[in-house]
Amino acid sequence: MKTDTRDLVSATKAARDFASITARVADGNRVVVLKNNEPSVAIVPMADMEQLDRIAEREEDMRLLAVALTRIATDDGAGRKSLEEFAVELGIDLDD
Repeated sequence: MKTDTRDLVSATKAARDFASITARVADGNRVVVLKNNEPSVAIVPMADMEQLDRIAEREEDMRLLAVALTRIATDDGAGRKSLEEFAVELGIDLDD
């Protein structure tokens, strides 16, 4: 879904008309708030936020799967490294 240019509002207007903006967002619209004529933040429906959360979770799952598959493919039993050491080599933070 693309953002309609009618859904671009200044930070001043967003602050002044917050109730009407949230009503538009509740109806499924996305609103981009401009600060100094540059996009600063987006106000999105909860369904969009939940979808972003699911995408982030899947991205993390894929990163961990890549670690596991790479480790399986390269494990010859000699010089075995811990999962933490291997994750560091791949630039993955397991604590996220």
